[in-house]
Amino acid sequence: MEIHVQSVGIDGAHGPLLQPTSLRVRTGELALVAGEPGTGHTALALALGGRMKPSVGSVLLDGEADDAGLRRRVAIVDAPDVSAPEEALTLGVVIGEELAFAHQPANRKAVADWLLAQDAREHATVRFESVPAEVRTRLLVEAASQRPGTEALVLVLPDRHGAGPHTWWNTAAKAAEKGLAVVVLCSETSARLLDVPAARIGDREQPETLAFMPVQEDDQ
Repeated sequence: MEIHVQSVGIDGAHGPLLQPTSLRVRTGELALVAGEPGTGHTALALALGGRMKPSVGSVLLDGEADDAGLRRRVAIVDAPDVSAPEEALTLGVVIGEELAFAHQPANRKAVADWLLAQDAREHATVRFESVPAEVRTRLLVEAASQRPGTEALVLVLPDRHGAGPHTWWNTAAKAAEKGLAVVVLCSETSARLLDVPAARIGDREQPETLAFMPVQEDDQ
Protein backbone atom coordinates (compact mmCIF):
# COMPACT_ATOMS: atom_id res chain seq x y z
CA MET A 1 0.00 0.00 0.00
CA GLU A 2 1.00 3.64 -0.34
CA ILE A 3 -0.28 6.66 1.58
CA HIS A 4 0.48 10.00 -0.04
CA VAL A 5 -0.20 13.16 1.95
CA GLN A 6 -0.27 16.04 -0.54
CA SER A 7 0.12 19.50 1.03
CA VAL A 8 -2.49 18.74 3.69
CA GLY A 9 -3.49 21.59 5.97
CA ILE A 10 -6.22 21.60 8.60
CA ASP A 11 -7.93 24.66 10.05
CA GLY A 12 -9.49 24.79 13.50
CA ALA A 13 -11.99 27.12 15.08
CA HIS A 14 -9.25 29.38 16.42
CA GLY A 15 -6.54 29.00 13.81
CA PRO A 16 -4.55 26.39 11.90
CA LEU A 17 -4.27 22.94 13.47
CA LEU A 18 -1.82 21.78 10.84
CA GLN A 19 0.22 23.80 8.37
CA PRO A 20 0.36 22.28 4.85
CA THR A 21 2.46 19.14 5.06
CA SER A 22 3.39 16.45 2.54
CA LEU A 23 4.47 12.87 3.20
CA ARG A 24 4.66 9.56 1.40
CA VAL A 25 4.97 6.12 3.05
CA ARG A 26 4.64 2.63 1.60
CA THR A 27 4.42 -0.95 2.84
CA GLY A 28 7.58 -1.89 4.74
CA GLU A 29 8.65 1.73 5.20
CA LEU A 30 9.08 3.82 8.33
CA ALA A 31 8.59 7.57 8.25
CA LEU A 32 9.71 9.77 11.14
CA VAL A 33 7.85 13.10 11.28
CA ALA A 34 9.06 15.77 13.69
CA GLY A 35 7.41 18.90 14.98
CA GLU A 36 7.34 21.12 18.03
CA PRO A 37 4.45 20.79 20.50
CA GLY A 38 1.25 22.29 19.19
CA THR A 39 2.21 22.05 15.51
CA GLY A 40 -0.37 19.45 14.59
CA HIS A 41 0.81 15.93 15.45
CA THR A 42 -2.66 14.61 16.25
CA ALA A 43 -4.31 16.45 13.36
CA LEU A 44 -1.81 14.91 10.93
CA ALA A 45 -2.39 11.47 12.43
CA LEU A 46 -6.14 11.82 12.01
CA ALA A 47 -5.73 12.94 8.41
CA LEU A 48 -3.41 10.00 7.70
CA GLY A 49 -6.05 7.66 9.09
CA GLY A 50 -8.94 9.15 7.13
CA ARG A 51 -10.56 10.47 10.30
CA MET A 52 -10.20 14.22 9.70
CA LYS A 53 -10.95 16.05 6.47
CA PRO A 54 -8.16 18.34 5.27
CA SER A 55 -9.01 21.99 4.73
CA VAL A 56 -6.51 22.01 1.87
CA GLY A 57 -4.65 19.24 0.08
CA SER A 58 -5.51 15.55 0.00
CA VAL A 59 -4.54 12.15 1.39
CA LEU A 60 -4.40 9.41 -1.24
CA LEU A 61 -4.50 5.69 -0.61
CA ASP A 62 -2.85 3.81 -3.47
CA GLY A 63 -3.38 6.84 -5.67
CA GLU A 64 -7.07 7.35 -4.85
CA ALA A 65 -9.02 9.49 -2.40
CA ASP A 66 -10.45 6.83 -0.09
CA ASP A 67 -11.16 7.92 3.49
CA ALA A 68 -13.10 4.74 4.23
CA GLY A 69 -10.16 2.65 3.05
CA LEU A 70 -7.78 4.64 5.25
CA ARG A 71 -10.03 4.09 8.27
CA ARG A 72 -10.06 0.34 7.63
CA ARG A 73 -6.35 -0.05 6.97
CA VAL A 74 -4.65 2.55 9.20
CA ALA A 75 -4.46 2.18 12.99
CA ILE A 76 -3.77 5.33 14.99
CA VAL A 77 -1.78 4.35 18.07
CA ASP A 78 -1.64 6.27 21.37
CA ALA A 79 -2.86 9.63 20.05
CA PRO A 80 -3.57 12.02 22.96
CA ASP A 81 -7.30 12.53 23.54
CA VAL A 82 -8.10 10.22 20.62
CA SER A 83 -6.81 6.66 20.93
CA ALA A 84 -4.54 6.85 23.99
CA PRO A 85 -5.76 4.48 26.74
CA GLU A 86 -7.13 5.81 30.01
CA GLU A 87 -4.13 6.15 32.31
CA ALA A 88 -5.98 5.04 35.45
CA LEU A 89 -6.88 1.61 34.03
CA THR A 90 -4.67 -1.39 34.66
CA LEU A 91 -2.60 -2.76 31.84
CA GLY A 92 -4.72 -5.92 31.82
CA VAL A 93 -7.90 -3.91 31.24
CA VAL A 94 -6.25 -1.83 28.50
CA ILE A 95 -5.02 -4.92 26.70
CA GLY A 96 -8.42 -6.55 27.06
CA GLU A 97 -9.97 -3.57 25.28
CA GLU A 98 -7.30 -3.65 22.58
CA LEU A 99 -7.79 -7.39 21.98
CA ALA A 100 -11.56 -6.95 21.77
CA PHE A 101 -11.03 -4.16 19.24
CA ALA A 102 -8.87 -6.59 17.26
CA HIS A 103 -11.70 -9.17 17.36
CA GLN A 104 -9.66 -11.54 19.51
CA PRO A 105 -10.57 -13.32 22.76
CA ALA A 106 -10.40 -10.76 25.55
CA ASN A 107 -11.33 -12.62 28.72
CA ARG A 108 -8.98 -12.70 31.71
CA LYS A 109 -7.16 -15.84 30.60
CA ALA A 110 -6.76 -14.59 27.03
CA VAL A 111 -5.28 -11.33 28.30
CA ALA A 112 -2.93 -13.16 30.67
CA ASP A 113 -1.79 -15.49 27.89
CA TRP A 114 -1.25 -12.56 25.50
CA LEU A 115 0.79 -10.62 28.04
CA LEU A 116 2.82 -13.73 28.84
CA ALA A 117 3.64 -14.14 25.15
CA GLN A 118 4.75 -10.50 25.14
CA ASP A 119 6.93 -10.92 28.26
CA ALA A 120 4.78 -8.41 30.13
CA ARG A 121 2.54 -10.45 32.41
CA GLU A 122 4.15 -9.03 35.55
CA HIS A 123 2.62 -5.64 34.65
CA ALA A 124 -0.95 -6.93 34.26
CA THR A 125 -2.31 -5.32 37.44
CA VAL A 126 -0.23 -2.14 37.20
CA ARG A 127 -1.97 1.14 36.37
CA PHE A 128 -1.29 1.95 32.76
CA GLU A 129 0.34 5.27 33.63
CA SER A 130 2.93 3.36 35.71
CA VAL A 131 3.86 0.77 33.09
CA PRO A 132 7.40 1.45 31.76
CA ALA A 133 7.16 3.65 28.68
CA GLU A 134 9.00 1.27 26.39
CA VAL A 135 6.70 -1.60 27.44
CA ARG A 136 3.44 0.30 26.97
CA THR A 137 4.43 1.52 23.51
CA ARG A 138 5.57 -1.94 22.41
CA LEU A 139 2.34 -3.54 23.60
CA LEU A 140 0.10 -0.92 22.00
CA VAL A 141 1.91 -1.27 18.68
CA GLU A 142 1.69 -5.06 18.81
CA ALA A 143 -2.02 -5.02 19.67
CA ALA A 144 -2.83 -2.48 16.96
CA SER A 145 -0.95 -4.47 14.34
CA GLN A 146 -3.23 -7.45 15.06
CA ARG A 147 -6.42 -5.61 14.13
CA PRO A 148 -8.07 -7.18 11.08
CA GLY A 149 -7.13 -5.42 7.87
CA THR A 150 -4.46 -3.21 9.43
CA GLU A 151 -1.69 -2.38 6.97
CA ALA A 152 -0.36 0.85 8.43
CA LEU A 153 0.34 2.29 11.89
CA VAL A 154 0.56 5.92 12.97
CA LEU A 155 2.28 6.18 16.35
CA VAL A 156 1.71 9.57 17.97
CA LEU A 157 4.28 11.18 20.27
CA PRO A 158 5.67 8.10 22.03
CA ASP A 159 8.42 10.33 23.40
CA ARG A 160 5.93 12.12 25.66
CA HIS A 161 6.07 9.12 28.02
CA GLY A 162 9.74 9.65 28.81
CA ALA A 163 11.53 6.70 27.22
CA GLY A 164 14.60 7.32 25.11
CA PRO A 165 13.73 7.57 21.41
CA HIS A 166 15.72 4.49 20.42
CA THR A 167 13.32 2.24 22.35
CA TRP A 168 10.19 3.24 20.44
CA TRP A 169 12.16 3.63 17.21
CA ASN A 170 13.17 -0.03 17.42
CA THR A 171 9.54 -0.99 18.08
CA ALA A 172 8.41 0.97 15.03
CA ALA A 173 11.18 -0.52 12.88
CA LYS A 174 10.13 -4.05 13.82
CA ALA A 175 6.56 -3.26 12.74
CA ALA A 176 7.87 -2.04 9.37
CA GLU A 177 9.97 -5.20 9.06
CA LYS A 178 6.75 -7.20 9.40
CA GLY A 179 5.40 -5.47 6.30
CA LEU A 180 3.44 -2.56 7.76
CA ALA A 181 3.69 1.04 6.62
CA VAL A 182 4.65 2.96 9.77
CA VAL A 183 4.61 6.67 10.60
CA VAL A 184 5.96 7.95 13.93
CA LEU A 185 5.20 11.52 14.98
CA CYS A 186 7.67 12.92 17.50
CA SER A 187 9.36 16.05 18.82
CA GLU A 188 12.25 17.79 17.10
CA THR A 189 14.48 16.84 20.03
CA SER A 190 13.78 13.12 19.57
CA ALA A 191 14.44 13.35 15.85
CA ARG A 192 17.84 14.94 16.50
CA LEU A 193 18.76 12.24 19.01
CA LEU A 194 17.82 9.48 16.56
CA ASP A 195 19.91 11.08 13.80
CA VAL A 196 17.84 9.56 10.99
CA PRO A 197 16.18 11.37 8.06
CA ALA A 198 13.05 13.04 9.43
CA ALA A 199 10.16 14.75 7.72
CA ARG A 200 8.94 18.00 9.26
CA ILE A 201 5.41 19.05 10.06
CA GLY A 202 4.69 22.10 7.91
CA ASP A 203 7.08 21.10 5.11
CA ARG A 204 6.12 19.99 1.61
CA GLU A 205 9.55 18.72 0.54
CA GLN A 206 10.46 15.70 2.63
CA PRO A 207 13.29 13.13 2.72
CA GLU A 208 12.78 9.57 1.54
CA THR A 209 11.34 7.20 4.13
CA LEU A 210 13.40 4.29 5.44
CA ALA A 211 12.65 0.91 3.87
CA PHE A 212 12.97 -2.40 5.72
CA MET A 213 13.30 -5.92 4.39
CA PRO A 214 10.39 -8.10 5.58
CA VAL A 215 11.37 -10.57 8.29
CA GLN A 216 10.62 -14.20 7.45
CA GLU A 217 9.13 -16.35 10.20
CA ASP A 218 12.17 -18.68 10.10
CA ASP A 219 14.45 -15.69 10.74
CA GLN A 220 12.74 -14.58 13.93
